[in-house]
Amino acid sequence: MSKQRARRVSEELKKEVSIILRDQVKDPRMGFITITSVDVSNDLSDAKIYFSVLGEAHDIEETIKAFESAKGYIRREIGQRIQLRHVPEIRFIYDHSIEQGSHIDSLLEQIKKGESSE
Repeated sequence: MSKQRARRVSEELKKEVSIILRDQVKDPRMGFITITSVDVSNDLSDAKIYFSVLGEAHDIEETIKAFESAKGYIRREIGQRIQLRHVPEIRFIYDHSIEQGSHIDSLLEQIKKGESSE
């Protein structure tokens, strides 16, 4: 299977999962969720869906539980929306990169304040 096809499928999965979460999944444990990226294996059998959520650690845990309970529904919806011979197994993984970026921004801001007070 070509890497180009896997890349196209991952972009399509990202778009469709975002739409499904926005319009159809009504679990109150899911807060403000952003699908940050999707990695699909070259044989299209597995998909890792990375997400970020606005909130505290407790909110992240609740969101992960909600994803686990909605996984079958989301996978079935993907199968109906995207023309694939086999729908990939999906896993939802919390993306720490946004909070790491926020932490780096706050550190840089502290450095700027320290330089301006001298």
